[in-house]
Amino acid sequence: MNKTMSAIALALLLGAAPMAYAQTAQHPNSMNTQTTNANRAEETIQADQIRASKMIGSSVYDVQNRNIGKVRDLVLDKDGKIAAVVVDVGTFLGMGGKSVAVKLSDLKTDNNRLTLDRTKEQLQQMANYRLENRTTGAGSTTSPVHGGHLGSGR
Repeated sequence: MNKTMSAIALALLLGAAPMAYAQTAQHPNSMNTQTTNANRAEETIQADQIRASKMIGSSVYDVQNRNIGKVRDLVLDKDGKIAAVVVDVGTFLGMGGKSVAVKLSDLKTDNNRLTLDRTKEQLQQMANYRLENRTTGAGSTTSPVHGGHLGSGR
């Protein structure tokens, strides 16, 4: 029985060898593509980065660890960079309060929370930030269609 099993194993091994050779004997350009794809490193989010989907709706704290508002939205410029972080300040159950714009660089991400070196009172003294321009309609349109360019209107 051992001789039979050995013969079967040898036949399978010899039968698979030409197939393996046939698979590796590819066009030179396709091998370069496979090698290039295999050498690419996986990219991942870094410790000093935050996802927009996680940032919007997050609470913002002052340096004394008091909750001073929530991130309402992110405003992007035509180059796709964050021009302003809009923070809702003083809103209670969707009433009152206002939205103010702060620079992304003013927010610190410490221990998975957003901290701003300003008090709630300082934010309430800032100018209200409107997310829609009544004159031009900016901010009221949906995202660009496929193939469109941010800020180009195409």
